[in-house]
Amino acid sequence: MKVNSTELQNNFGKYLMLAAQEDIIITRNGTEIAKLTALGGQLGSAVNQIHENAPLYGYGKKATYEEFLQLWHDSDERYEYIDGEIYLLASPKTAHQIAVGEIYGSFYNYFQGSNCTPIVAPYDIELRRTPEQINIVQPDIMVICDLEDNLDDNDYYKGVPTLIVEVLSKGTRRKDLIKKLDLYMSCGVKEYWIANPENKEVIVYLFAEQNIQEFTTFKQNEIAQSYLFEKLKIEVQRIFR
Repeated sequence: MKVNSTELQNNFGKYLMLAAQEDIIITRNGTEIAKLTALGGQLGSAVNQIHENAPLYGYGKKATYEEFLQLWHDSDERYEYIDGEIYLLASPKTAHQIAVGEIYGSFYNYFQGSNCTPIVAPYDIELRRTPEQINIVQPDIMVICDLEDNLDDNDYYKGVPTLIVEVLSKGTRRKDLIKKLDLYMSCGVKEYWIANPENKEVIVYLFAEQNIQEFTTFKQNEIAQSYLFEKLKIEVQRIFR
């Protein structure tokens, strides 16, 4: 069954129950953006715990962190939890993955032998606006410069990446440009790269004191450059094909 995002938002409980019988494909402007599916026969308990308070696609209704954790642990899907909303991470397209690969390759070579480690998704990062406001994100690429100091007993990283990269897609554009920019800026990330395959541009933000200190847009035939790492550069035309 296919249903548009507005209809899903207005009747989430109804479609959550229908998902026990068949997959619900969510569309926006005619484009498929996500899928609502049963959690391996455990949908009944998930409905009782989450119901209409936790839309999977971030349309304004809220879920508690405990509700998110139950969904996260009971599913093989990938999710993010930002400011009380749950987002299902759809499978990326080819242009997105090529861009991620090119950027990660450049980062990997640059940081060899340094104290900083580039890591590519999927890898959960926990960010807190306050001790009680927990967010879980999976950036496309992150550069971590305090990895060994912030690994817990289960080998999960509990610090804040120094640099984060997100590659835009139609389904994540608003989240990456607005919600994640604000989250990263507020939680101590120092530099944020946004790569846009549609217009073949890279925006690099430098954050300081929970604000945007500087930003630069790099276009085709230009070289994107880090503010924090002087020799970290990549030709924009290499990123997009």
